[in-house]
Amino acid sequence: MKITSTEAWPVELKLAEPYAIAYETVESVSNVFVRIETAGPITGYGVAAPDLAVTGETVQSVLTAWRETVAPSLKGSDPLRAARLMGRLRPALQMSPSVRAAIDMALFDILGKRAGLPIWKILGGYRDRIRTTITIGILPVEETVRRAVEHVKRGFKALKLKGGRNADEDAERVLRVRDAVGEKIELRFDANQGFTFEETIRFVDLVRPAKLELVEQPTPKGEPDLMGRVVDAVTLPIMADESLMGLRDAFRLARRGLADMVNVKLMKVGGIDTALQINSVARAARLEVMVGCMDEVALSIAAGLHFALGRPNVVYADLDGHFDIIDDPTDGAVILKDGTLYLNDRPGLGFDPPA
Repeated sequence: MKITSTEAWPVELKLAEPYAIAYETVESVSNVFVRIETAGPITGYGVAAPDLAVTGETVQSVLTAWRETVAPSLKGSDPLRAARLMGRLRPALQMSPSVRAAIDMALFDILGKRAGLPIWKILGGYRDRIRTTITIGILPVEETVRRAVEHVKRGFKALKLKGGRNADEDAERVLRVRDAVGEKIELRFDANQGFTFEETIRFVDLVRPAKLELVEQPTPKGEPDLMGRVVDAVTLPIMADESLMGLRDAFRLARRGLADMVNVKLMKVGGIDTALQINSVARAARLEVMVGCMDEVALSIAAGLHFALGRPNVVYADLDGHFDIIDDPTDGAVILKDGTLYLNDRPGLGFDPPA
C-alpha cells in the first residue's frame, strides 16, 4: 500500500452562539480538513483545528506546512508505517501540533479501515462509551443558571463552567448552579489561566459547599510553579490544560507534582499516538487523564473519543467542541445520547464523506 496523493482545505465554521472564556470571545472557527489517498480503495481523513492562542498556528500556517512539508514527504510512502512517517515529519512540524494531529488521524483512519476495525478496539477497547461535560462560557449569573438547568434537562450529567476573570463572581455562579441542578450533577470549573495563586485559593475556599470535581488550569502556563503551589495548598484536584503541550510537559508536570490531573487534547499534543504516550506517563505517576478538545468538527472529536475509549486511565471527557458548529460536514461521526458519547462500529475513525 502506497500513498498516492494528499489534500488539505480550510472550512470556515459558524457557531450557533458565541461564547466567552478568560482571554477571548469566540464567534466562529476554522478547521482544516485533510485527505490521504492510497493506491487501493482506502482513503484516510483527518482534521486540524489551529488556534493561535493555544497551538500557535493559523489556518494559513497549517496549509503552508501541508503544501511545503507534509505532501512531498508522504507521497509514495507506506501509510501503515506511521511511526516512521511521523518520526520523519516531526522535526519540521515541531511547532505545528494540529498539523501532526491531522496526519496522525488520517493514518490511524487508514490503519483501521485496512484492519476492518474501529480504532478504539485497536487501542484496547476498554469501554464503549463515556460521559462528556458540556461547557458554559462566561455569562451573567442568571443566564449561567438557566443554561445549566437546560443542559441537565437534555440529559447531561456533567457541566463545566468557564471563568477566570473574577474569582468572587465565578464562585457565585458555581454556587448558584449547584443549587439549581442538585448534588447528583458533576460540576467542573475551568479558569483558563485567569487566576493568581491568591485568587485560586480564595475561589476554592468560596466554592467548597458546591463540591466541585476539579479546577482546570487556574494559573498562567508560563508560571508552572504557581500551579504546583496551588496543588500543595488545596484538596480539590487541579488539572493542567494549557501547561500540557506535549510529552516533555507531561513528564515535567508528573515529576514535579505540578498537577493532580491532565487534560490531553489531540490538537495540542499532535494526535493519538502522542496522547497514548502521555497517558502512559500520567498513569505511571497516578495522574488521571481527561480527553479534551478545541472547537472541532465531529470527525476530530471522534478521534479523541477513540483514544478515550481505548485506554482505562482516561476517565473524564470534555468532548463538546462540535455541539455548536452549524452545518458540520462530519456530523454523525460521534453519537450523543443523554450526555454520553458513543462511536459507530465502522472501521477506522468511523466516517467517510457522502459519495
